[in-house]
Formats: sequence, C-alpha cells, structure tokens
Amino acid sequence: MLDKIAGIEARYEELNRLLAESGGDYARLAEHAKERSDLEPIVNTAQAYRGVLKDLEGAKALLTDPAMAELAAAEVPELEARQVELEHALRQLLLPKDPRDERSVIVEIRAGAGGDEAGIFAADLFRMYTRYAENRGWKAEVLSASETGVGGFKEVVFQIKGKGAYSRLKYESGVHRVQRVPTTESAGRIHTSTATVAVLAEVDEVEIDIPDRDVRIETYRASSAGGQNVQKNATAVRLIHLPSGMVVTCQDERSLTQNRLRAMGILRARLYEMAETKRQQAEAADRRSQIGSGERSEKIRTYNFPQSRVTDHRIGVSSYNLAGVLNGDIDQFIDELVARDQAEKLSGTLAPAVAEEEE
Repeated sequence: MLDKIAGIEARYEELNRLLAESGGDYARLAEHAKERSDLEPIVNTAQAYRGVLKDLEGAKALLTDPAMAELAAAEVPELEARQVELEHALRQLLLPKDPRDERSVIVEIRAGAGGDEAGIFAADLFRMYTRYAENRGWKAEVLSASETGVGGFKEVVFQIKGKGAYSRLKYESGVHRVQRVPTTESAGRIHTSTATVAVLAEVDEVEIDIPDRDVRIETYRASSAGGQNVQKNATAVRLIHLPSGMVVTCQDERSLTQNRLRAMGILRARLYEMAETKRQQAEAADRRSQIGSGERSEKIRTYNFPQSRVTDHRIGVSSYNLAGVLNGDIDQFIDELVARDQAEKLSGTLAPAVAEEEE
C-alpha cells in the first residue's frame, strides 16, 4: 500500500510542477487541476498516516524511560487506534473508482406485473426519486412519459442532473415490489405488483459514437394520455437502433430537434450501459456481486403497506417508515449498500448471500 501511495505522491508533485508551467493552455490546466484535486485526499491522508506512525514509534521508545513511561503508555493505544482508522481510510481512497460516479443520470421506470396498480406504483417510485433529488439539491426533468390515465405510468424516463448522482442512484436498478390493497379492490385483498428501475449514467457524444446509418428516425404527432393530439405537427421522435433493435421515443418537448436530442441522449446512455455490463461480465465472470451489479431481473426491494415496511433484500435492511421512504428518505438503504460494496472490494471476497425476502 505504501509503495502505491509513494507513486501517487510523486504524481501529485509532478502535477504541481505542471500546473506552475502550464502557461496559457487552459484545457491542459483544467485537466491537471482535476487530476490533482482527485489525488489530494490520498496525499493528505498519507501524510497524516506517516505522522501517526512516527509519533507511535516515538511513544513506544519512551516506554523504557521511567520518567515518561506512564505518559507514553496512555498515548500508545490512542495512536494505534488512529493508525487503524487512517489505514482503513487509505484503503478506501485507493479503491478503483467508477469513472461514471460523478455523472448525472437517466432513470427509466416501467410498470411490471399488476395492471393499473403497477402503473400507480411506478408513479410512486417516480415521486420518490424526484423528492430524493430535490432533497440533495439536484434537478429532475422528465424526458419521456407514457401515462395510464389513472394517475400512473406505463413508463417514465427522466433525467437527474447533479454531481455524484450516479454514485448514489446506481444501486436502485432492479425490480421493486409493492404489497398493498388497491383502491379498486372491494374485498380488501392485498395485491403484489412490480415495477422495474434502470439507472443509466449520462454519456457524452465523444464516448459513444453512433453512426447515422445505424439509426432509423421516425417522427409522429405527440399525444396526451387520453390519445388526443397535442401537436398538429409531427414533433415526437422514435429512434430505432438497427444493430441492437433498441427503440427510444421522446415526445415531451414541443420541438422536433429537442426531442431528437433527448432521444439520442437516452440511446447513448443505454448503449454505454450495455457495453459496460459486457465488459464487467468479461472481467469478473468469477466474482459477480449482487450489490451494485444493477441486475434488472433482481428483486431488490419490497414496499409493504399493511406493515408500513420497506425491505431491501440485498442487505437485509428494513425501515418501518414507508411514508418517509416514498417521500425520498432512501439514504439509509443507499448508505448501507455503499458500505457493503466498499467492504466487498476491500476484502476481495464474494458478497454474502441475498437476504431472505420478507413476505
């Protein structure tokens, strides 16, 4: 670990020199400044760690001095605890980072099994994530929506803009399940419905090149949930990615150009995610973690209304504040998922088995 840190410190000093010599090359200046900023926490923590090691060595040497032994004996445990704390911090800082973590995201929510109730649940999840974004000072904006007409969504695609959005929301991909009595249920029976969530990191054009020949563009009139045309002109866009068969539609903007740009953004994010998933599978076929893998077929969380309970099955954590969770209070789950993910990377072992689902 110290050898790796030494290399980082050498690079940090080199960046200081390059910044001083950058002159008027602002693009290179920004690049070096960002890299330096990324390395600074490691360098500062390493300096503190070396300082503790030096102090600990000095304190242990004083244990043989009758005049200082008592003071040194009291100081050694404190310094040893600080050493362990800083070692843990350094190991976390040295973990490989997902380059997408700081990016904004595109979230896709689709109603699953359960008919109208699944659509209403999809709308509940949409509200949960937009409230979460609001609480963190991020901006949420709908890109595309297909409503059910009973206050729900067949599908809703929206963007959450904010630094670090992907680092928090990437754990939300998967199947979400709700258990409750629908308002239309006269017998008071509990129904189970599902909705799927996909969280995609935003991707720049330069990262995913989509040749024009690979995309067929169709235009049509945007319509409301009830089917009435809300535009006389064909402003809605349907993109068909010919190599993969992937289809993206966007109609919420009043401009054909804006709808096309938004649809292309969604397509790029989906293709990037597909490529990234294949890469991870190839590199880690022998080490597949449920936490953070974003398996969309995985049933990750249950929202049980009769018991006011929300359970995340990947980590076995439950909250009995269902109303708060649906109002955006999901940090307790995300914090634990982040901690488990980091612990797994540090240990290099397989994640524990998925917790038994609560019924």
